[in-house]
Amino acid sequence: MKKKLGVYICACGGNISDYVDIEKVREAVKDEDCLVLAKTTMFACGDTNQKDMEQDIKENDLSGIVVASCSPKLHLTTFRGVSERAGLNKYNYVHANIREQGSWAHSDNKVGATEKAINLVKAAIAKARLAESLEPIIIESKRSVAVIGAGVAGMKAAISLARMKDEVYLIEREGKVGGHLSALEKISPEGTDGRELLARLEKEIAAEPNITLLTNAEVTGTSGNIGDFKVDVTIKGSQGEMVKQFVAGSILVATGFNSYTPAEGEFGYSNIKSVITLPEFKALISEGGKADADGTMRLYYNNREVQSIAYIYCVGSRQVKGENKYCSRYCCTAAIQSSLDVREKFPNVDNFHFTRGVRTYGKQELIYKESNDKGDVYIQFPDKKPPVVSEENGKVLVKAIDILSEKSESEVVADLLVLVTGMVPDSDTALGNLLKLPKGRDKFFNEIHPKLRPVETVIDGITIAGTCQGPKNVAESVNSALSAAAKSHSFVSLGELELEPIVAYVDNDTCNWCTACSDVCPFSAVSMIDHNGKAVAQINKSTCKGCGMCLPVCPSDSIELISFTNKEMESMIDVLAQ
Repeated sequence: MKKKLGVYICACGGNISDYVDIEKVREAVKDEDCLVLAKTTMFACGDTNQKDMEQDIKENDLSGIVVASCSPKLHLTTFRGVSERAGLNKYNYVHANIREQGSWAHSDNKVGATEKAINLVKAAIAKARLAESLEPIIIESKRSVAVIGAGVAGMKAAISLARMKDEVYLIEREGKVGGHLSALEKISPEGTDGRELLARLEKEIAAEPNITLLTNAEVTGTSGNIGDFKVDVTIKGSQGEMVKQFVAGSILVATGFNSYTPAEGEFGYSNIKSVITLPEFKALISEGGKADADGTMRLYYNNREVQSIAYIYCVGSRQVKGENKYCSRYCCTAAIQSSLDVREKFPNVDNFHFTRGVRTYGKQELIYKESNDKGDVYIQFPDKKPPVVSEENGKVLVKAIDILSEKSESEVVADLLVLVTGMVPDSDTALGNLLKLPKGRDKFFNEIHPKLRPVETVIDGITIAGTCQGPKNVAESVNSALSAAAKSHSFVSLGELELEPIVAYVDNDTCNWCTACSDVCPFSAVSMIDHNGKAVAQINKSTCKGCGMCLPVCPSDSIELISFTNKEMESMIDVLAQ
């Protein structure tokens, strides 16, 4: 039966119509075969327009629609929803991107942009004529989640999942849980003691029957797919190593971060005894100090009294030259909190802060104000001219240009120099390689979209939380952990999952199993099976993402992609080549 198609051409509030004559596009395509409706609209994604589209589909009994607007990355789900609400199979909707591929790409050539838009819409119509109704793939999902990493994010995620009645395997490679939490004497801005928070979380985990805690344990193998991951865990014990396998419907990764270690000689580190990092300094002040005869507490380092401390910020972060160009978010606050702790415990100590510009955001700004009010000195140096450090009579001399005092040079002779080091990704890359998790330029794990899908990865069923995806403070890590737990729970809670049906499939009659497809598949979705005594490729529909990488490498042209078949793509190419 001949299809009945409708086309909607969006102005995008001028983003498209300022460069593409959308009325001319409508006139050019309105007589295309199968087209019964062609409209222009200011905002195709607007609520009112969506309702109009639903009404058009019902009143005209449309069997397919084409929307010419912005990138499908933004509104694919929107227009699929319109189709479904109107009773149209959502896979009979085809998208034409005339903004990124048209108006924005050719803003200097309005005639050319319009002609290209016409061709793109005609090509989408050609595909819509051949589009077929599809149904989602239904798979079973085990109601269990493997949480990898038992720092604050992993612990909070595990507790949240367990309270939603999911079975949780909490896997920690160290001998104890907590990660960096136990080293935090005060968590800003509320001043929560990190050790008390850790003790509370440990108690909650111990009370949850749905949590199986594994310490000295490392994930060494995975197989399967969303809903049915097989996770091999190697556990080290007094009797040696043993391997256990757990089945999980989802995997939540919360492996945390490493603190940046300065290079030898970086701001005198390793070469000058009185230069230490912020984590080392926190450990020093938590040890206490010594009281003199009148009860005044005094701070000592290397058996010498410390009466002045200099701090150099952004060591290993916001690097003008180097890999770590990002801000580590927590270290300004952590350094200022440490200097306030020093003032509280050792009132005779002076603090001098050398910064690129303090970044204590939100409520954390209050402790920056408190530090200023109590007499701490702040010197802001230019990005491209960091402080110069040298040793002078057993002390540390720090020189820097101060932007805050009309670029005059400031000198501070301090008994101790603290390098305020930031976060860097976990140096152990084995897990990321095992799970095939992509990383960003900063080498942290990448989410699909920082705003729209902030805890999901491109591997279906695997979520990320906490500082393994980028620098965060404790509150932000907890928030991302709860978000990741909610998303992982959504994968396992119903017992079954609906997956996208746009996957590759193999023609067994022509396939000769040359391994070319399995070699290029980034998701390990291709395996070899026996078909009537012949080795052929098999696509795991639960794992395949429909990326199409296997299609061009197949020498026998035995692989097709559902919804992007050779016939559909050739029909589009024929239009574009006219």
